[in-house]
Amino acid sequence: MKHRTLGTGTALLTATALGALALAPAAVAVEPTTATLSFDCGSFGSGEASLTATQDGTAATITLSTSAITSPFPLSANSVSSTLTLTKNGSGTTTFTGNANPAIPAGGAVSTGPLTGTVAAGDSLEATSLKVVVFGITATCNATSPQNPGPFVF
Repeated sequence: MKHRTLGTGTALLTATALGALALAPAAVAVEPTTATLSFDCGSFGSGEASLTATQDGTAATITLSTSAITSPFPLSANSVSSTLTLTKNGSGTTTFTGNANPAIPAGGAVSTGPLTGTVAAGDSLEATSLKVVVFGITATCNATSPQNPGPFVF
């Protein structure tokens, strides 16, 4: 009798686990997860930017590092306010914003993010401009190349 109870309990536990897996939401992922493009930031400089995207449901983040803007003095962590504008599905735009950054040494390239935004399944986003504000000074950068290998698709 004990073997029958153990067998029934094991079968119920297995069925419950398989049912939970079947009901679990499908994993969402952005493709590609990294991309590069070039920015022209006017008098602040120009150069390549590297973007890394992640997704969790409808929430998405993009972290950006660019040699187009270098800091003339050391910047403490979380002192850079950034807005990344992206073309959405080829026609509209969306923005990712944030004020998170690592500490940046004098002469160091600006890194910012995660910048947060909202996405829907199938959204295709390609960076077009970046606005960085440090101590009230605004640098506006415009993309001078398409994102490589292509837009982020969520």
